[in-house]
Amino acid sequence: MELSWIEDFLSIAQTGNFTKSAQLRHLTQPALSRRIRALEQWLGADLIDRNSYPAKLTQAGERFLEPARVISQQLGSARAAMRRQGAHEQSLRFALPHTLAISYFPQWLARLQSQYHVFPSTLAAGNVHDAVQSLVEGNADLLICYHHEAQPVALDPARYPFLPLGSEPVRAYTRADGDGQPMFNLEADAPVPFLHYAREASLRRIVDRVLEIAPPRAPLLPRYETAMAENLKNMVLEGHGVAFLPASAAARELREGTLVEADDTRRATTLEVRIYRDTRRAHAAIDALWAHLQATPA
Repeated sequence: MELSWIEDFLSIAQTGNFTKSAQLRHLTQPALSRRIRALEQWLGADLIDRNSYPAKLTQAGERFLEPARVISQQLGSARAAMRRQGAHEQSLRFALPHTLAISYFPQWLARLQSQYHVFPSTLAAGNVHDAVQSLVEGNADLLICYHHEAQPVALDPARYPFLPLGSEPVRAYTRADGDGQPMFNLEADAPVPFLHYAREASLRRIVDRVLEIAPPRAPLLPRYETAMAENLKNMVLEGHGVAFLPASAAARELREGTLVEADDTRRATTLEVRIYRDTRRAHAAIDALWAHLQATPA
């Protein structure tokens, strides 16, 4: 049995709606249903009457409701107490999407620790959904991710406040030829091989919005898709086409002259970098770092 199953059950008991609870728990509805079924199988009783709308608890669900609340509260209190012990030496757990984990986090952490102090930390990298879920389920103390109007992070600001850490432009890049000129140009007449993000990637919708607002003159020929910006960059460096990348992912190659912009920068957007915390899971180390970030301009 997993604690997250109990949290899922308590959410449905509160909302009476699988769809709304799935959104609040940052799950798909089928995934939430599977987890509730797993809890019911573990208990040996049906907890939710799925034939009613809004969803209601069965008699077994009503009996289990108070014990579930007690279990959640006691485990939450125990975890908070354990975290408070030795908080100054406790490793802070960060969750980030792959792109930020590879290209942004190392430099950001170095700047932070030079201004603040060196502290132990752990990093869990995944897709955006997994990173957000890590914070929601208490497996991370802090979440760092991009925010954009085309792909907002749907977290309740009352429970998950955020601070801005800065911003990153996203632009189209291509490999530089022998003269330092773009190998491909979105303003050219000839078709351009296009390297794009996979449909499940958060940057996919953002780049699609950019191309809707300012369509390229050159026809785009889809050649490759992947969820990771670092992989797209490597394909660009090998001369396979044009890709949109966050500035931090392309910074070193721009300095070295191996990457150049693939247009006149009209097709660009800016991502806000945010850090989130969970107000219900606090300890001294998080509070101290948060206070420092609040007092330090982004």
